Amino acid sequence: QVQLVESGGGLVQVGGSLRLSCAASGSMFSISTLGWYRQAPGKQRELVAGMSRVGSTSYADSVKGRFTISRDIAKNTVYLQMNSLKPEDTAVYYCRQIFNAVSDYWGQGTQVTVSS
Repeated sequence: QVQLVESGGGLVQVGGSLRLSCAASGSMFSISTLGWYRQAPGKQRELVAGMSRVGSTSYADSVKGRFTISRDIAKNTVYLQMNSLKPEDTAVYYCRQIFNAVSDYWGQGTQVTVSS
């Protein structure tokens, strides 16, 4: 069973930066698809950034140029660097690790609040 533990959320002012971390247990991390999602109050959960097994990345249009997803395979950790934060980035952020249809895991979420 894989466990994902997120950290790094908090309160930040507009234009500030945060780096989220998601530490994974287990041995499938390096061969899994990884993703960061977010869910704001009253809205559906959305994909913010993704990384394929070979390391290619993709981003939602709303965060392109501001957010960067990265991973450290030696530490089984995926990161989300968030710069130039806006109030609309306020949400609970979740990491996700997908190996296959059965091995699909989510973290518990970390709150990010951007104050204006």
